[in-house]
Amino acid sequence: MKNFDLLRSICAAPGVSGFERRIRDLVLDQLRELADEVSTDNMGNVIAVKKGRERKRVMVAAHIDEIGFIVNHIDDKGFIRFLPLGGFDPKTLTAQRVIVHGRQDVIGVMGSKPIHIMKQEERSKVVPITDYFIDLGLPKEEVEKLVAVGDPITRERELIEIGNCVTGKSLDNRVSVFILLEVLRELKGQDIPYDLYATFTVQEEVGLRGAMGSVSHIDPDFGFGLDVTIAYDVPGGSPQERVTCLGCGAAIKVLDGSVISDYRMVNYLKEVATTNDISYQLELLPAGGTDTAAVQRYGTKGSIAGAISIPLRNMHQVIEMAHQQDIADCISLLAGAIRGLDTYDWAFTADHSPAAPHPDKPATDDESWL
Repeated sequence: MKNFDLLRSICAAPGVSGFERRIRDLVLDQLRELADEVSTDNMGNVIAVKKGRERKRVMVAAHIDEIGFIVNHIDDKGFIRFLPLGGFDPKTLTAQRVIVHGRQDVIGVMGSKPIHIMKQEERSKVVPITDYFIDLGLPKEEVEKLVAVGDPITRERELIEIGNCVTGKSLDNRVSVFILLEVLRELKGQDIPYDLYATFTVQEEVGLRGAMGSVSHIDPDFGFGLDVTIAYDVPGGSPQERVTCLGCGAAIKVLDGSVISDYRMVNYLKEVATTNDISYQLELLPAGGTDTAAVQRYGTKGSIAGAISIPLRNMHQVIEMAHQQDIADCISLLAGAIRGLDTYDWAFTADHSPAAPHPDKPATDDESWL
């Protein structure tokens, strides 16, 4: 995979919601040669501007925060209790390693009641997140020299290549951070029609908070969310549940629980994909949301908004998985979409007939093409 080491570094950098400093520093370092202007707002969002021929504004939002935890108690034995920052599937936490970012980074282990001493009825139930604790292997007095209430906690899992995929922690949403940086790299030295505001937002996992703040002063005419989406293309998933499939291309968002993409943007992205022979699939996610919702509605006039999503297995778990070709397709689709925005008729009265499906990816529920 091209630039895999960069993606691995982006995934490894800690940055739970509200504590994004280290991943923000990495992003700022990467942006030095990729944009005309780079700034950080009061919330911590990073905005990289690439000037276009005309003064219309295009915003692409990719959040830099990851799900994690925060220390809220240290007991008499030195065990740490915590609160989640973002949504978690509790059953994936058992016996996982974490990193507590205190006065120094300290490895800990997620613990809970051993199955050997569980009552029979407890064995069939998912352990609630409130029953977990973190064991640093140290007594209380040593723990308190290193850790304090309010310190953030991240998962400890390195990104690796596996088959045609990559797997590790925090691909939600660090893969989008990688994609947006690679798009800026591809567009470097190229002429684009409108001013591009590549925005690396904070606190998405706790309610789109960073994007709401950044949209209010960018006030875009066009908006793109860039985030992962569910790929439930595994045993047990029915065709209507899978949302997207790994290896079937960039996902063009039609809707999710927080946004209905502008139909003009959906058709435009389909047209860009078809014209440039980029594999794509449509995403209809019944619940959940991304920064797309904020980008669409929080400017003074709203924006013509849509989203490009990266199919992801095992979302909000410790070993998320994305397909390398899907990542490449998302880079190509976003770069192509930014370059061609001025070639499309955005009037509501225009003929926005749906573009033909990709020849290798017919629009059908028939699973034979997967």
